[in-house]
Amino acid sequence: MKESKIHQIRKIILTLLIAIIGGVVFHFLHIPVPWLLGPMISIFLAINLLQWRLKWPSSIRNSGMIIVGYTMGLSMTSSALLEMGRQLPYMLLLTVLLLLFCSMIAYIVSKISDSDYQTALLASIPGGLSQVLILAEETKGVNLGVVTLTQVIRLMMIIIATPLIVMLPIFQETGKREQTAVDSALSIATSASWEQLFPNLLLFAIVSVGMAFICIKIKMPTAYLIGPAIGTAVLQAFGIEGLHLPPSLINLAQLMIGTYVGLLLQPNDMPHKFKTLWIALGSGLMLVIGGIGLGWLLTVIQPVSKATGLLSLAPGGMDQMGIIAHAIHADLYIVSGYQLFRTFFIFFAVPPFVKWLFKRMDRRKGKVMPETDGRMENHM
Repeated sequence: MKESKIHQIRKIILTLLIAIIGGVVFHFLHIPVPWLLGPMISIFLAINLLQWRLKWPSSIRNSGMIIVGYTMGLSMTSSALLEMGRQLPYMLLLTVLLLLFCSMIAYIVSKISDSDYQTALLASIPGGLSQVLILAEETKGVNLGVVTLTQVIRLMMIIIATPLIVMLPIFQETGKREQTAVDSALSIATSASWEQLFPNLLLFAIVSVGMAFICIKIKMPTAYLIGPAIGTAVLQAFGIEGLHLPPSLINLAQLMIGTYVGLLLQPNDMPHKFKTLWIALGSGLMLVIGGIGLGWLLTVIQPVSKATGLLSLAPGGMDQMGIIAHAIHADLYIVSGYQLFRTFFIFFAVPPFVKWLFKRMDRRKGKVMPETDGRMENHM
């Protein structure tokens, strides 16, 4: 047991070193969000090219998500929550449009790959990875390997592509309200330091961790992210001002999350490797294009920048989009609001609808089969 534990610790340390090297390289190459993308890409390459066996406990990733959740909660002031309330009709409209677009992608994929529509649909839903995999496990006849691979590739493509896209000149347009946010965020980032955190941050740390575990108990999606965000927002509503975190701590949270995402895709988990891989890449690319289109639509109907629109509708994880929004000083509460709404909508509305749809499809198949058999018997 002792040797096994020591071996596991060695693998964690090796994983950490590879992640740090990736972050440093991406930092010096001036790639956007280097401490998220660098560890993710370096870990992914180490597993797939070098065939190294690495380990990164989910508890470390969860700690990073708590930090990101806290930073999201800081942006949820009373005025921000009021603005999110005004955005609800647009959130519903654009979320439904995104899901319809995903359904269309699933239909195309099912025809190209000759796979069943149920598997293709669950592989295309832009929800939390754990949510979709649980739903896939509970659905009979669904190829869990294909769903897992496609979802992970979709997530990785969006996490890699989105920060690169938002750095393009066309997305650098900034509105007056966002420019004010940028100026204040830059001044806060330069003034935030470790000395200010203790003991002032202790109450927020206790509440953030406590709310995360409460959200886990009530089975709330992405509990380690939503719990701290809600807890921080509530404390601020009672007049307790939260402290902004130093950049080094934000970078550490990105490394914790990026390393875990890089470990998600294991080469042995690929059924029909090349065919499934190309289909997953194609559907992921279509989702990126769809996110760009819906993000542009948001800028047409609402006074937000193109970068904020893209991050709000990008079908990636709320934690990753929140990190990118924080890094480029986009409207964090708009981004987190749209991502949070989609997370809840997919968590509560999509599973019952998908189950109802699949049951109806099974019934129709059941009705078609006897009729077909009857016709064949008559011909015979």
